[in-house]
Amino acid sequence: MQIGTFVADVPVVLAPMAGVTDAAFRRICREMGAGLTVGEMVASEERLRDTRKSAGRWRVDPDDPFPVIQILGADPSEMADAAQYAEAAGAKAVDINFGCPARMVCGKACGSALMQYPETATAIVRAVVQAVDIPVTVKMRTGWDEAHKNAVELAAAFEAEGARMLTVHGRTRAQRFTGTAEYETVRRVAQSVRIPVIVNGDAETPQKVLHLLKTLPVAGVMIGRAALGNPWIFARTKALLAGGSDPGEPDAKAVEDVLLQHLALHTAGAADNALFVLRSFRKHIPQYLKRLAGGAEAARAFVRIDDAAELTRAVKNWFETNFSICRA
Repeated sequence: MQIGTFVADVPVVLAPMAGVTDAAFRRICREMGAGLTVGEMVASEERLRDTRKSAGRWRVDPDDPFPVIQILGADPSEMADAAQYAEAAGAKAVDINFGCPARMVCGKACGSALMQYPETATAIVRAVVQAVDIPVTVKMRTGWDEAHKNAVELAAAFEAEGARMLTVHGRTRAQRFTGTAEYETVRRVAQSVRIPVIVNGDAETPQKVLHLLKTLPVAGVMIGRAALGNPWIFARTKALLAGGSDPGEPDAKAVEDVLLQHLALHTAGAADNALFVLRSFRKHIPQYLKRLAGGAEAARAFVRIDDAAELTRAVKNWFETNFSICRA
């Protein structure tokens, strides 16, 4: 799995998920074995760059060997300017979002809505490629709906304009995240272009990741929702790819350690926006705890805590009380 001169040591990618795959979580997933992580989508409009939500998405992790910023928009010139901004911010690649199915995004003719307008989508790729010196990648779906699957045609157009990698989610926009992923279109895309193609959709277990790599002519697999509160999926997949056995689900101590590591990374240096940053972490807590007995109830209590130090103490106390964790 290669983008420009970068070669991922593991052909498994953490998907960009807005409001979820923050820099701290991306770092943890890389430490667990993800070969590549992609930043949360960020709007291309210049007027939004300094907002509290967007500003953090433009920053790259200095410990990331290949930071990727994903941009969202509908205007070629604006997207080109955003790509230059991402490059100046330290991105080693810029990803174009033609895959988001959210109503708010598609209502602005962005995300997967652009698959209905091939000329505009192609113009965006052309403008972005010409604007930067770093590789440009594209994430898309199989099409707008079942009657309008055009990923194969768009893939050829994007490759011709200079895109260096494509990620295809095996669903149409109409499906959103319902039903099951369809991989035949992904296969046809991969067979029709010479650049790497990454498959996305329903990669729910390490075994499924291996199955996709073995049965599809793709360069890698992107994991999205299955990674929520579950960065161990990357470690487990990496072990299988190396010929070892699946280490299985994490025990309670491992869950506690990673949850607290994520919390510490997420809130580090956030003195000026401590409450906003802590509240943005809340969505992760139920995801980590859902695998543990009593976790759902505990999560409901934890998300009401508005102080990072207090939350840390509460988490430690809960694990110690419920799982007899020794801290000697």
